[in-house]
Amino acid sequence: MNIDELVAIDVHTHAEVSAEGAASLSAELDGAAGAYFKAGHRHPTLPEIATHYRERRMACVVFTVDAESATGTPPVPNEEIAEAALEHPDVIIPFAGVDPYKGKAAVRQIRSLVEEFGVKGFKFHPNIQAFHPNDRLAYPLYEAIEEADAIAVFHTGQTGIGAGAPGGGGIRLKYSNPMDVDDVAADFPGMRIILAHPSFPWQDEALAVATHKPQVYIDLSGWSPKYFPPQLVRYANSLLKDKVLFGSDYPLISPDRWLADFAGLPVKDEVRPKILKENAARLLGLDGK
Repeated sequence: MNIDELVAIDVHTHAEVSAEGAASLSAELDGAAGAYFKAGHRHPTLPEIATHYRERRMACVVFTVDAESATGTPPVPNEEIAEAALEHPDVIIPFAGVDPYKGKAAVRQIRSLVEEFGVKGFKFHPNIQAFHPNDRLAYPLYEAIEEADAIAVFHTGQTGIGAGAPGGGGIRLKYSNPMDVDDVAADFPGMRIILAHPSFPWQDEALAVATHKPQVYIDLSGWSPKYFPPQLVRYANSLLKDKVLFGSDYPLISPDRWLADFAGLPVKDEVRPKILKENAARLLGLDGK
């Protein structure tokens, strides 16, 4: 991966279908998300994701969400994503999804994915997985992630998954308050953490956690930048200028749309390249430093 030639690094993209056609969400939740985001081509394959980003001279972090215990739906296999990264190392950076309810099996999976496949991080979606991030059931997973020097990504704030479906598709928003992740950051100071998305209705909480805990970052995925809360833009321009990351939430939001709207934000010229590429390159260990 030639970092100098990249325009940007998108730290938040989803593998939604496997080569065998299996999806990581039920038809109800998947349909509700598509309607909520008014998304077009919703289910690109991993080779299509690679082509999409290569054409734009971008790299992308790709992961799935393993919420099988809570939903009964198996995830896109993590190994498939890792193998795609080996086939497309110029654009795909492999992350993985692990289910906190799978206990020791999830811990073994974390170690195997890092050691055998070079996976760099792990995605948690507390709403879909139905757990509070500071629940002790997940602590053995965090211990394994910290020991492997990998990154943990936590969905925070409201989710488009289940939005508009009866009862929100059974998805509960209470699990995604970033203050739960503050406990995790305090208990695992060696584990780098990304708070995914503008964290409505807990934006100030997310800013507080990222400001207070040195290993906590914020990605800007899942929202068009034109809707960012003003305090998020203010902190990105100042106290968190080295800890805010470009993320789109592709294929729910395209990087093209995100970048077009980001161009209209009052972001300082010296901060813009940090958000688009430099912060992520440093966090992911891609800058050679």
